[in-house]
Amino acid sequence: MTLDPEDSKIITLARAARARNGTAEGAAVRDEMGRTYSATNVALSALRLSAVQVAAAMAISSGAQSLEAVALVSEGDPSAADAAVAAELGVTSLLVAGPDGTLRG
Repeated sequence: MTLDPEDSKIITLARAARARNGTAEGAAVRDEMGRTYSATNVALSALRLSAVQVAAAMAISSGAQSLEAVALVSEGDPSAADAAVAAELGVTSLLVAGPDGTLRG
């Protein structure tokens, strides 16, 4: 499967965020203006957020109205909540890749 260069970019951003922080998940989103946001999951005793939730929240708090793409890098699968966040913001299919960047799905 050949990816659009912009989709490859957000997978790379998600991989880099995950590796930099040593977390289970890395995610990146691209908003309707082409701006990108990358994040990792938050796993505190008082707060648990997936990487997709954090990246989407960053985009929304920066003024994004919708997303063009969502990428998740993880050994696991996206949660139903991740898919719901993406769908609410206009993305029907998440790009899911393993830690090595290989697209799954």
